[in-house]
Amino acid sequence: MTLNVQYLPQTLGLEASAAWDRILECAGDPLAQQLGAAATDRAVAAQLPRILACSPFVAELSRRKPALLLELMDGGDLQRSLEEGEFRNALQRSLEEEGAELESTLRCFRQRHMLRIVWRDFCRLADTLETVRDTSLLAEACIAEALDYHHGALEQRFGVPRGRDSGEPQQLIVLAMGKLGARELNVSSDIDLIFAYPESGNTDGENKQLSNEEFFTRVGRGVISALDQITAEGFVFRVDMRLRPYGESGALVHNFAALEEYYQDQGRDWERYALIKARPVTGDPDSARELMGSLRPFVYRRYVDFGVIESLRGMKQMITSEVRRRGLQADVKLGHGGIREVEFIAQCFQLIRGGRDLGLQQRELLRVLEECAVLSCLPREAVEELRAAYLFLRDSEHAIQGYQDKQTQALPTEPTPRLAMATVMGFDSWEQYQRRLDEHRTRVAGHFNGLIADPEEEAEPGDGEDLPLWGEGLCAESLLELGYRDVEASLGQLLDLQQSSRVATLQAEGSARLEQFMPQLLRACAEVENPDMALERVLPLVVAVVRRSAYLVLLMENPPALRELVVLCGASPWIADQMARHPVLLDELLDRASLYSAPDKALLQDELRQQVARLALDDLEAQMDALRYFKASHVLRVAASELAGRLPLMKVSDKLTWIAEVILEHVLEVAWADLTRKYGEPQRDSDGYGFAVFGYGKLGGIELGHGSDLDLVFISDAARQGVTDGRRNIDNTVFYTRLGQRMIHILETRTALGQLYEVDMRLRPSGESGMLVTTFQGFRSY
Repeated sequence: MTLNVQYLPQTLGLEASAAWDRILECAGDPLAQQLGAAATDRAVAAQLPRILACSPFVAELSRRKPALLLELMDGGDLQRSLEEGEFRNALQRSLEEEGAELESTLRCFRQRHMLRIVWRDFCRLADTLETVRDTSLLAEACIAEALDYHHGALEQRFGVPRGRDSGEPQQLIVLAMGKLGARELNVSSDIDLIFAYPESGNTDGENKQLSNEEFFTRVGRGVISALDQITAEGFVFRVDMRLRPYGESGALVHNFAALEEYYQDQGRDWERYALIKARPVTGDPDSARELMGSLRPFVYRRYVDFGVIESLRGMKQMITSEVRRRGLQADVKLGHGGIREVEFIAQCFQLIRGGRDLGLQQRELLRVLEECAVLSCLPREAVEELRAAYLFLRDSEHAIQGYQDKQTQALPTEPTPRLAMATVMGFDSWEQYQRRLDEHRTRVAGHFNGLIADPEEEAEPGDGEDLPLWGEGLCAESLLELGYRDVEASLGQLLDLQQSSRVATLQAEGSARLEQFMPQLLRACAEVENPDMALERVLPLVVAVVRRSAYLVLLMENPPALRELVVLCGASPWIADQMARHPVLLDELLDRASLYSAPDKALLQDELRQQVARLALDDLEAQMDALRYFKASHVLRVAASELAGRLPLMKVSDKLTWIAEVILEHVLEVAWADLTRKYGEPQRDSDGYGFAVFGYGKLGGIELGHGSDLDLVFISDAARQGVTDGRRNIDNTVFYTRLGQRMIHILETRTALGQLYEVDMRLRPSGESGMLVTTFQGFRSY
């Protein structure tokens, strides 16, 4: 049987025909006849010439293993997508066959699926996301089976590894990093891994025992060898362990406590960057969740983290320098406008804003880009351009690597590989493909170059640029020239700060940031009506954040935010005090339109729902933090709007009351969820909570002020004789009393962001001596 190559360019047609002849010759009869028959299938007949012409890897593998090609063509797997579980199930069946050896079986399994994956990708039966998903699932199945094999073998010799404190059996958690962590693995990629286990301890073998560290080190070495070692059948995946703590010089495995200690004490920003995509692919799910929970505070700072910008800027400069130094322009991953730059753009926003905007705590790049559009981190048009470029570049990467199964992202230089790549990508010529590639890379490069640009590169010199405004040269004459009037008082405050123990004991990085920041602050204060007063009110904030200098970076990176801070603090000592108490509110200065708008109640409800949407109702600490930030940020907006004359005085109390009402609604929801999880729901005749919160005093009169407490009365209409329906049931009366107590606890507890409100319950029936929660009947009788 001859191939129909009329739809291929002549050069590629000749390549396909020659490859097919070699396959048939190597197969011999009757296998050659069976291959010829299978190739008459309409779908296969259309696809076979294209794949043999454009992938010498597939052609050569098929020549060496014609039976594998026949199995795939006849079996139908080339024409369908596989479910997630099919990869590991198929590998397990292969390993259970009589005489199966781990290393050989893994390599044959990899060959089978890589032939299938490249075939489907090159024939455009699979889109980009299916290709990277299938390659990732292939890797995960191989890792898991290699781990099970070596763990089982060692367990037979030395017993079960157990935790010293818990006594529980221990399992190795394999953290997939990078593209495997995000299930975005390319078709000829290495895999970046980190090995971890929950607790130190020993195995429980009768004759010989090992420490858990030694046990899992041996398991890890076995896994690496099973995957990485080159045999007559090739390798499975190249394994890179350099992302582990201390890199190649560090231990191969670490327990959870050691990992957490390392990252908290010695972790660097590039390691945060690397851990963004980390995902456990083996081990006990509860232990995996515990590990990820311990790493999350290191990766994602609690609030907007502008302190990481300098590190990101350094990484960005390193990328740009590497492209120039190594001449990487022909590399679709590392070259300017390549895959790495798209990934860097997305991960910048994850590191800076991921602690605050939980939607950014995702691994998949396209989902992160979409979240950047939703959060207005990037314009929608930019996100669409980056998405289109990323998919085009990933398809190009696969076309390069699938040609000969080589780990390279360099564009081909010879005519035949270029024509093959253009054909896979859907172009009639290399020149057409190159033009489209250049368009995408130009757009990516433009977005990359505009990201976290150094303000010093863009700043224009202004008044007072040459004046000594910090350090030994600071003097009254400099302040006077800037326009300060009470220069002796202002100079005294600055010298007190400069000579304070908090400043004197700063580390080098913090000291350098303060030295950069203070001249900018002094110039910003000089632009308002009363510079001395503005400076006096802002300095307590500087003292509060001087050891958390990320906030100084935020203001230096955003001069308009610094100006807003000075204006607001100069006009309002209350705002200045709030800023000093809660520096996290500096984030609110970044969006001027939002800062000077105070939403109505419906918008407040919607915004709070969005802020807590990704928080579990039973995560009380996270809920309390979110509520406190919500209140503080919106009260700041009300105050700023009032100062700017955008909010009439009579409307201020309305806005503050609505904020309190929205918070009370959510506090009730959180408290209800907490109690019903423990005790079940109380018996009641009506839908809803069977519980009402009445506002008295200023809350009831819609007259709340900035420092008002809440006068509340709790009323329940549920039957007093009833009980809850949970396994640990309690009386209705007890349930509703605890519900009220839990609400007060959530409202009054002081956290890093203070408390929500002081609660006054003295206006309830019988005052302080009365029941905390009154029944509807009791209230009416009273």
